[in-house]
Amino acid sequence: MSMKRDVTIDVEGQGTVSGLWLAPEKPRACLVLAHGAGAGMAHASMTAIAEGLKERAVASLRFQFPYMERGSKRVDSPKISHAAVRAAVTEAQRRAGKLPLFAGGKSFGGRMTSQTQAETPLEGVRGLVFFGFPLHPAGAPSVDRAAHLKDVEIPLLFLQGSNDALAEVALLRPTVAKLGRRATLKLFADADHSFHVPKRSGRSNVEVMSEVLDVAADWMLKA
Repeated sequence: MSMKRDVTIDVEGQGTVSGLWLAPEKPRACLVLAHGAGAGMAHASMTAIAEGLKERAVASLRFQFPYMERGSKRVDSPKISHAAVRAAVTEAQRRAGKLPLFAGGKSFGGRMTSQTQAETPLEGVRGLVFFGFPLHPAGAPSVDRAAHLKDVEIPLLFLQGSNDALAEVALLRPTVAKLGRRATLKLFADADHSFHVPKRSGRSNVEVMSEVLDVAADWMLKA
Protein backbone atom coordinates (compact mmCIF):
# COMPACT_ATOMS: atom_id res chain seq x y z
CA MET A 1 0.00 0.00 0.00
CA SER A 2 1.52 3.31 -1.09
CA MET A 3 1.32 6.57 0.82
CA LYS A 4 0.37 10.01 -0.53
CA ARG A 5 0.28 12.83 1.98
CA ASP A 6 -0.03 16.58 1.96
CA VAL A 7 2.98 18.20 3.60
CA THR A 8 3.62 21.67 5.03
CA ILE A 9 7.21 22.87 4.72
CA ASP A 10 8.71 25.83 6.59
CA VAL A 11 10.94 27.98 4.36
CA GLU A 12 13.26 30.31 6.22
CA GLY A 13 11.97 33.88 6.00
CA GLN A 14 9.08 32.91 3.68
CA GLY A 15 6.55 31.18 5.89
CA THR A 16 5.28 27.81 4.68
CA VAL A 17 4.79 26.11 1.32
CA SER A 18 2.86 23.00 0.36
CA GLY A 19 4.38 19.65 -0.46
CA LEU A 20 3.30 16.20 -1.58
CA TRP A 21 4.96 13.07 -0.20
CA LEU A 22 4.42 9.95 -2.29
CA ALA A 23 5.99 6.64 -1.36
CA PRO A 24 5.60 2.99 -2.35
CA GLU A 25 5.18 0.37 0.33
CA LYS A 26 8.86 -0.53 0.23
CA PRO A 27 10.85 2.45 -1.13
CA ARG A 28 14.51 1.97 -2.01
CA ALA A 29 15.41 5.65 -2.60
CA CYS A 30 13.88 9.12 -2.33
CA LEU A 31 13.90 12.11 -4.69
CA VAL A 32 13.16 15.73 -3.77
CA LEU A 33 11.39 16.91 -6.92
CA ALA A 34 11.17 20.63 -7.74
CA HIS A 35 8.73 21.98 -10.32
CA GLY A 36 9.42 24.09 -13.41
CA ALA A 37 8.91 27.84 -13.69
CA GLY A 38 5.44 27.83 -15.21
CA ALA A 39 3.58 25.04 -13.41
CA GLY A 40 3.48 23.83 -9.82
CA MET A 41 4.00 20.52 -8.08
CA ALA A 42 0.54 19.16 -8.96
CA HIS A 43 0.90 19.68 -12.73
CA ALA A 44 0.22 16.56 -14.79
CA SER A 45 3.88 16.18 -15.76
CA MET A 46 5.05 16.36 -12.14
CA THR A 47 2.37 13.91 -11.08
CA ALA A 48 3.42 11.52 -13.86
CA ILE A 49 7.03 11.63 -12.69
CA ALA A 50 6.13 11.08 -9.04
CA GLU A 51 3.66 8.26 -9.78
CA GLY A 52 6.09 6.65 -12.19
CA LEU A 53 8.91 6.74 -9.67
CA LYS A 54 6.65 5.23 -7.03
CA GLU A 55 6.06 2.27 -9.36
CA ARG A 56 9.85 1.94 -9.59
CA ALA A 57 10.43 1.85 -5.80
CA VAL A 58 11.40 5.53 -5.47
CA ALA A 59 9.61 7.81 -3.01
CA SER A 60 9.33 11.51 -3.81
CA LEU A 61 8.69 14.82 -2.12
CA ARG A 62 7.28 17.48 -4.42
CA PHE A 63 7.02 21.05 -3.15
CA GLN A 64 5.95 24.51 -4.21
CA PHE A 65 8.37 27.39 -4.55
CA PRO A 66 7.03 30.39 -2.57
CA TYR A 67 6.00 32.35 -5.67
CA MET A 68 3.92 29.42 -6.90
CA GLU A 69 2.36 29.01 -3.46
CA ARG A 70 1.25 32.67 -3.65
CA GLY A 71 -0.11 32.27 -7.17
CA SER A 72 2.47 34.61 -8.69
CA LYS A 73 3.88 34.11 -12.19
CA ARG A 74 7.17 35.79 -11.34
CA VAL A 75 9.75 33.34 -10.04
CA ASP A 76 11.49 33.93 -6.72
CA SER A 77 15.00 35.29 -6.36
CA PRO A 78 17.74 32.64 -6.27
CA LYS A 79 18.14 33.21 -2.52
CA ILE A 80 14.49 32.40 -1.85
CA SER A 81 14.50 29.50 -4.30
CA HIS A 82 17.57 28.01 -2.64
CA ALA A 83 15.97 28.34 0.79
CA ALA A 84 12.94 26.43 -0.46
CA VAL A 85 15.10 23.64 -1.86
CA ARG A 86 16.99 23.34 1.43
CA ALA A 87 13.74 23.24 3.42
CA ALA A 88 12.33 20.52 1.17
CA VAL A 89 15.48 18.42 1.47
CA THR A 90 15.33 18.72 5.27
CA GLU A 91 11.71 17.56 5.23
CA ALA A 92 12.53 14.68 2.89
CA GLN A 93 15.37 13.58 5.14
CA ARG A 94 12.97 13.43 8.06
CA ARG A 95 10.52 11.30 6.12
CA ALA A 96 12.96 9.13 4.19
CA GLY A 97 15.04 8.04 7.16
CA LYS A 98 18.01 6.01 5.93
CA LEU A 99 16.90 5.82 2.30
CA PRO A 100 19.41 7.06 -0.30
CA LEU A 101 18.40 10.68 -0.92
CA PHE A 102 18.52 12.55 -4.24
CA ALA A 103 17.32 15.97 -5.38
CA GLY A 104 16.50 17.71 -8.64
CA GLY A 105 13.50 18.50 -10.74
CA LYS A 106 12.03 19.78 -13.97
CA SER A 107 13.75 22.63 -15.78
CA PHE A 108 13.86 25.68 -13.43
CA GLY A 109 13.45 23.41 -10.39
CA GLY A 110 16.45 21.31 -11.35
CA ARG A 111 18.58 24.39 -11.97
CA MET A 112 17.65 25.93 -8.62
CA THR A 113 18.55 22.63 -6.96
CA SER A 114 21.99 22.49 -8.59
CA GLN A 115 22.64 26.14 -7.72
CA THR A 116 21.76 25.36 -4.11
CA GLN A 117 24.10 22.37 -4.08
CA ALA A 118 26.91 24.39 -5.68
CA GLU A 119 26.56 27.13 -3.05
CA THR A 120 26.55 24.83 -0.01
CA PRO A 121 26.12 21.06 -0.35
CA LEU A 122 22.70 19.72 0.59
CA GLU A 123 23.07 17.46 3.59
CA GLY A 124 22.64 13.79 2.81
CA VAL A 125 21.97 14.24 -0.92
CA ARG A 126 23.86 11.66 -2.99
CA GLY A 127 23.16 12.98 -6.48
CA LEU A 128 21.10 15.35 -8.61
CA VAL A 129 18.57 14.40 -11.29
CA PHE A 130 17.57 16.87 -14.02
CA PHE A 131 14.37 16.30 -16.01
CA GLY A 132 15.34 18.71 -18.77
CA PHE A 133 18.13 21.02 -17.58
CA PRO A 134 17.42 24.52 -19.01
CA LEU A 135 20.86 25.27 -20.37
CA HIS A 136 19.69 28.49 -22.02
CA PRO A 137 16.50 30.39 -22.90
CA ALA A 138 14.75 29.25 -26.07
CA GLY A 139 16.31 30.92 -29.10
CA ALA A 140 19.31 32.23 -27.15
CA PRO A 141 21.99 29.49 -27.13
CA SER A 142 24.52 29.88 -24.31
CA VAL A 143 26.23 27.84 -21.60
CA ASP A 144 26.25 30.55 -18.92
CA ARG A 145 23.58 28.79 -16.85
CA ALA A 146 25.89 25.79 -16.47
CA ALA A 147 28.81 27.72 -14.93
CA HIS A 148 27.89 26.75 -11.37
CA LEU A 149 27.87 23.03 -12.14
CA LYS A 150 31.65 22.86 -11.83
CA ASP A 151 31.13 23.45 -8.09
CA VAL A 152 28.81 20.46 -7.71
CA GLU A 153 30.86 17.50 -6.51
CA ILE A 154 28.19 14.79 -6.37
CA PRO A 155 26.91 12.70 -9.31
CA LEU A 156 24.64 14.40 -11.85
CA LEU A 157 22.11 12.80 -14.21
CA PHE A 158 20.92 14.86 -17.18
CA LEU A 159 17.74 13.49 -18.79
CA GLN A 160 17.25 15.50 -21.96
CA GLY A 161 15.20 15.46 -25.14
CA SER A 162 17.30 15.68 -28.30
CA ASN A 163 14.87 18.34 -29.58
CA ASP A 164 14.91 20.49 -26.41
CA ALA A 165 14.75 24.18 -27.35
CA LEU A 166 16.27 25.07 -23.96
CA ALA A 167 19.32 22.83 -24.34
CA GLU A 168 20.86 22.52 -27.79
CA VAL A 169 22.63 19.16 -27.94
CA ALA A 170 25.71 20.70 -29.60
CA LEU A 171 26.19 22.83 -26.49
CA LEU A 172 24.92 20.34 -23.93
CA ARG A 173 27.22 17.43 -24.82
CA PRO A 174 30.52 19.29 -24.27
CA THR A 175 29.11 21.04 -21.19
CA VAL A 176 28.33 17.71 -19.54
CA ALA A 177 31.59 16.17 -20.76
CA LYS A 178 33.58 18.91 -19.02
CA LEU A 179 32.08 17.82 -15.69
CA GLY A 180 33.88 14.50 -15.96
CA ARG A 181 32.84 11.08 -14.75
CA ARG A 182 30.43 12.39 -12.14
CA ALA A 183 28.03 13.60 -14.88
CA THR A 184 25.83 11.35 -17.04
CA LEU A 185 23.85 12.52 -20.06
CA LYS A 186 20.95 10.46 -21.42
CA LEU A 187 19.33 11.78 -24.58
CA PHE A 188 15.83 10.79 -25.71
CA ALA A 189 15.43 10.96 -29.48
CA ASP A 190 12.99 13.53 -30.89
CA ALA A 191 11.75 14.58 -27.43
CA ASP A 192 11.29 18.24 -26.55
CA HIS A 193 11.78 20.05 -23.23
CA SER A 194 8.68 18.33 -21.82
CA PHE A 195 9.67 14.92 -23.26
CA HIS A 196 6.91 15.12 -25.83
CA VAL A 197 7.60 13.54 -29.23
CA PRO A 198 6.01 14.09 -32.66
CA LYS A 199 3.77 11.35 -34.06
CA ARG A 200 6.31 10.67 -36.81
CA SER A 201 8.72 9.39 -34.15
CA GLY A 202 6.65 6.23 -33.85
CA ARG A 203 6.56 6.53 -30.07
CA SER A 204 4.05 8.06 -27.69
CA ASN A 205 4.73 10.65 -24.97
CA VAL A 206 3.81 8.00 -22.39
CA GLU A 207 6.38 5.58 -23.79
CA VAL A 208 9.11 8.22 -23.75
CA MET A 209 8.32 9.22 -20.16
CA SER A 210 8.45 5.56 -19.17
CA GLU A 211 11.95 5.36 -20.68
CA VAL A 212 12.96 8.53 -18.84
CA LEU A 213 11.71 7.16 -15.52
CA ASP A 214 13.39 3.79 -16.09
CA VAL A 215 16.74 5.54 -16.50
CA ALA A 216 16.16 7.86 -13.53
CA ALA A 217 15.13 5.09 -11.14
CA ASP A 218 17.89 2.73 -12.27
CA TRP A 219 20.50 5.47 -11.75
CA MET A 220 19.26 6.30 -8.26
CA LEU A 221 18.97 2.68 -7.16
CA LYS A 222 22.53 1.98 -8.29
CA ALA A 223 24.15 5.19 -7.00
